[in-house]
Amino acid sequence: MNEILSVVRLGQRGDGIAEAPGGDVFVPYALPGETVRAVRDGDRGQIVEIITPADSRVAAICPLFTRCGGCAAQHMSEGLYREWKRRQVVTALARAGVEAPVAEIVDAHGAGRRRVTFHARREGLGMLVGFMAARSHDLIAVPACPVLAPGLARAPAAAQLLANRLGGSNKPLDIQLTASEAGLDVDIRGHGPAGDKLRLSLTEAAERLDLARLSMHGEIIVERRPPQQRMGKAMVAPAAGGFLQATAQGEETIAGLVLAALPKVKRVADLFAGCGPFSFRLAERAQVHAVESDKAAILALTRGAAMTQGLKPIAAEIRDLFRRPLLEHELNAFDAVVLDPPRAGAEAQVRRLAGSKSGTVVYVSCDVGSFARDAAILIAGGYALEGVTPIDQFRYSAHIELVGVFRRAKKTELKT
Repeated sequence: MNEILSVVRLGQRGDGIAEAPGGDVFVPYALPGETVRAVRDGDRGQIVEIITPADSRVAAICPLFTRCGGCAAQHMSEGLYREWKRRQVVTALARAGVEAPVAEIVDAHGAGRRRVTFHARREGLGMLVGFMAARSHDLIAVPACPVLAPGLARAPAAAQLLANRLGGSNKPLDIQLTASEAGLDVDIRGHGPAGDKLRLSLTEAAERLDLARLSMHGEIIVERRPPQQRMGKAMVAPAAGGFLQATAQGEETIAGLVLAALPKVKRVADLFAGCGPFSFRLAERAQVHAVESDKAAILALTRGAAMTQGLKPIAAEIRDLFRRPLLEHELNAFDAVVLDPPRAGAEAQVRRLAGSKSGTVVYVSCDVGSFARDAAILIAGGYALEGVTPIDQFRYSAHIELVGVFRRAKKTELKT
């Protein structure tokens, strides 16, 4: 049954929210100030007609918008979009009882996303390759994507060819493609181990596609050129299928904020260090102790360090910081601590930090909720949250990242 709804605000995922007698109704792709006719199913609504469009509505840049689930906000004006993303950070901090100045959002899209994952599965006689449809497990073919960096222009065609080579398994696949200075770096997941015949076929496909590297589940099938990424002075080949910031500009922006917060330090712990995007830049001015649970990432970091001149020493440690966080006496050896955990945050490590004497903590987060929780722990332990900078490297998505800087107040002697 159709209902006429008046949209009053945006939700965290970008849905328009209308207030109705039975409770809030979430309407995808509706904007505040709009009146829409929608089909309602419980607290969800689907637009049938936009009766009164908002001034903040703009034309989408992609013809697949609203069908493809990759973007949530191409219909928002720049002002509304930036306000919506910043508000996510402000709201999450307020809910956790954390008070801190929140800067304006920093656009870190740059040339576009340098990493993309295509899904592939058998449809009839062939392999369908694309992205998930909006709010669905259906696949939609994506011949081109306007938010990708130029280095990924060949990614859809490359993913299709590789999926065709693997179609005989009838297994759903994830094909991750990363743009590197040497060309495409591809990691395929979902297929399982590759036999000799398949390895030969994939090696031939890598030649045909001129890939830098091709791997399956992180195991290298063929490396024709090291898929290097620049990190400060260093050139690093990340682990196959390993983590990398979504955009080159995003990495530069986050690293710049980290460095700006640490102008005069001698020893820094870089926790959840990955393959070293912060470690290498920090090592231009300080000794660094890099800690990461992924052995392949640490190997990439140490190789990059060995090949780079002009850096202060970087010590690397393989350690699961969720199960074995650095303890207070270990943390006390460092002037500052940088941490960039996954979405779950770093509660176990943060509790140890709260009891340490380290003067500064720079927390890079990809989840505002877990950051707010961990921030409250640090503040309770005597740190002050100096400020938070939201960073947008996932343009048109609901995803937001941030950098928070915590300082421990210096004890002052009481005057008599």
